[in-house]
Amino acid sequence: MASVLSYENLVHAVAGAVGSMTAMTVFFPLDTARLRLQGVVNVLLTTPLWVVNTRLKLQGAKFRNEDIVPTNYSGIIDAFHQIIRDEGISALWNGTFPSLLLVFNPAIQFMFYEGLKRQLLKKRMKLSSLDVFIIGAIAKAIATTVTYPMQTVQSILRFGRHRLNPENRTLGSLRNVLYLLHQRVRRFGIMGLYKGLEAKLLQTVLTAALMFLVYEKLTATTFMVMGLKRASKH
Repeated sequence: MASVLSYENLVHAVAGAVGSMTAMTVFFPLDTARLRLQGVVNVLLTTPLWVVNTRLKLQGAKFRNEDIVPTNYSGIIDAFHQIIRDEGISALWNGTFPSLLLVFNPAIQFMFYEGLKRQLLKKRMKLSSLDVFIIGAIAKAIATTVTYPMQTVQSILRFGRHRLNPENRTLGSLRNVLYLLHQRVRRFGIMGLYKGLEAKLLQTVLTAALMFLVYEKLTATTFMVMGLKRASKH
């Protein structure tokens, strides 16, 4: 035991700890960038699938807007083929810019969740399951409401069969995001940006609330199994 706790070993331990802390501090921004890059890569890889998925879902639907061009795809492969043939391969990435912005949705969600959680923990020692469920639902509702206009534009871009002007140019570029937002507000008012929000909230809020509830329960169980005391206040 004496050899293990010797001065020389203590020096090595301290030096190793300081070195590890220094390396982590220096390279932490790179780790953050790596996580962000993973989100970007995921968006770039999956957007073509979402574009085809959106068009197949809306195929055969009746639209009041005469500017929307109907589609006729026999399946996934045919959809890819027609999109590339008629609109160019770049059309498969319609909606990429809004998708990249929507990466911030979870960040907004967790920011409000942690903020509401800290406020409640100032008044009580422990949160109940109902507390966690409610603040999780509120946090997701705020995040969804804030980012919903981008989701609206994302869907329009993915559908990609909306003509931009009387010259019948078909939408196929991300530079038209602001144009679409402006057109939406001009035609339907500010509430036009939030059409369908009720269904989206019903879909996402309950899911997120349940996720936070399970997350808190699993975290508490893990701390208990490991014999650690979790800080009740932050």
